Amino acid sequence: MTEVSRPLRAPCPPGACICAREALLQVPQGDVRILQLTHDEEKRLLQRLQAVTSLPELRHLQMRMAAQLGLQLSIRTSHKGVRSLRGIVIALQPQPGLCRKTRQAVPAAIKKSMQQHPEIAYALLDEGGLFAPDA
Repeated sequence: MTEVSRPLRAPCPPGACICAREALLQVPQGDVRILQLTHDEEKRLLQRLQAVTSLPELRHLQMRMAAQLGLQLSIRTSHKGVRSLRGIVIALQPQPGLCRKTRQAVPAAIKKSMQQHPEIAYALLDEGGLFAPDA
């Protein structure tokens, strides 16, 4: 059975990024799934994240990103409390091959989705809280 090679992300200009793409490619058994996120695929992912309308949909995308790209997305409330969307911490864990711009664009897309659909933020606040449904 032959493996179909998928296109890899083009390298960032020298000095413009800290993604360590070349170092990742040098590791014999390195996890290069993140490099399959080409610029076009990244645009599609960001559009998909901006179109999220519910917390279960967001959690599903979070699991798919972890399974397909190895991206570890953290979405949690701030330890200082939540008065606005600024109190919700959304971050991608740093990893070799993950572009700096992608690390900033994914949380921004999710916040934009939460601004358009505040029920996502409310469900996130209720998750594991007093009013969370029994699971």
